[in-house]
Amino acid sequence: MYKIIFQGFLFCLLMAAASGVTPAQSLVLDLPLRSQSAEVTQRIGVTDITIKYSRPLVNARKIWDGLVPYGKVWRTGANTNTTITFSDPVMIEGKTLDRGTYGLHTIPNANEWTIIFSKNSTSWGSFTYDEAEDALRITVKPKPADMHNALTFEFDELQPDSAVVELKWEKIEVPFKITVDVHERVRESLKKQLRTLSRYTWISWNDAANYLLAEKIDLNDALAYADRSIENEDRFENEITKSKVLTALNRQSEAAAAQKKALDIATPFQIHQFARELLAAKRNDEAYLIFRENAQKHPDQWFTHEGLARMYSAQGKYDDAGKEIRTALELAPANQKSDLNELLKRLQAKQDINQ
Repeated sequence: MYKIIFQGFLFCLLMAAASGVTPAQSLVLDLPLRSQSAEVTQRIGVTDITIKYSRPLVNARKIWDGLVPYGKVWRTGANTNTTITFSDPVMIEGKTLDRGTYGLHTIPNANEWTIIFSKNSTSWGSFTYDEAEDALRITVKPKPADMHNALTFEFDELQPDSAVVELKWEKIEVPFKITVDVHERVRESLKKQLRTLSRYTWISWNDAANYLLAEKIDLNDALAYADRSIENEDRFENEITKSKVLTALNRQSEAAAAQKKALDIATPFQIHQFARELLAAKRNDEAYLIFRENAQKHPDQWFTHEGLARMYSAQGKYDDAGKEIRTALELAPANQKSDLNELLKRLQAKQDINQ
């Protein structure tokens, strides 16, 4: 028994020496490490990407082709494997990689680096690295960078469906691009989420429909989601969503019917807000009609007069618009008066308050 313990202890000492662990550190106890641990996470769409690594310092040493030899596999950090985790499948520099956690090794060279995603993510450094465990290899070009004393990973060049990972240390930067099929990942995510308790609320189905509508994808699914939302609870919000989806599907008569139903069950303020949306979309004639009808039915509400003011302002009738704002000021609660006074000033300056 003691022989086994001693052999294990000796192995730890040898590994510590090989990896540069000082006597003040321990492979057994939780003590401060010379190269401190760090973690950086980026979400692309609904996909999470996390890099965990240790951050060695330059400390006036020669790094490239010195501390880190060219042409040899490097742990891309210090201590245990640097790892990168993807919650969904991704593309790395155009090559597919499945979801999971990977050991992130590299082979540095002066003009080209090999980035290795290893299925083994639990080793100490690269001492037991095995090429047979590679999930993916890519090659990228290093480039000059500002001085970084500590090894740093950053996510940059963010786009809705991609980001560039930048490894920075000393005066070198090594970038590689990660791309996600966001629409496909969201489709999968929605199907899962809508099988949980969220399926029993109107808002979850309505949010799903609005996402597909905004992205201009799967409009028939968006319509089905809107209908499910209405089944759960018939509201102005989901009827309007259904109307917008039907319009996108070029089913105009059905869209008009859904819009009418939405306005029939809407609150006066919801009607006001919808008319403002129409005005912003340059559907002026429709907006004018709704502003007028809302003011006729609810003349005691301050916002219906603001709506008329917006209608007149869009028509260039600034004096009429000013009169409506003054009426709105008389009816409005205290927390709205400041904004209304600002609108009045703009109208007195002959400025369109819709701009």
